[in-house]
Amino acid sequence: MIRIVGIYNADGSILGELNFAIGKVTGKSDCGLCDLTHGWNPFGKPSWRNACSASTIDIELVHRDELTSVQNEVAGDLPAVIALLDGTWRKLMSGEEISSFKGNSSGFLAEIERLVRES
Repeated sequence: MIRIVGIYNADGSILGELNFAIGKVTGKSDCGLCDLTHGWNPFGKPSWRNACSASTIDIELVHRDELTSVQNEVAGDLPAVIALLDGTWRKLMSGEEISSFKGNSSGFLAEIERLVRES
């Protein structure tokens, strides 16, 4: 079984989202995964939704306060993408790698697909 999880560098509560937005405006918070999937649109970017529809990858998106301790340990610095492969959690992408896609949702999902194939 393969499970892919993208982890936001933000908490999932309303207060957490508000704190992140304030931090983003002031330059104190950053989350490449947030930028890729929804940016300032709370419903998600159309480009992200379209890329997900066209992809064979099923990625679960969670906030840092929704992780298990094992997922948190494997992820390390956030944002990150981790995967459960053959019963073991592994880090697939760091925040820097995620940010390198600069809004290219299709390219991001294709890279995850490639990394899973090679794992």
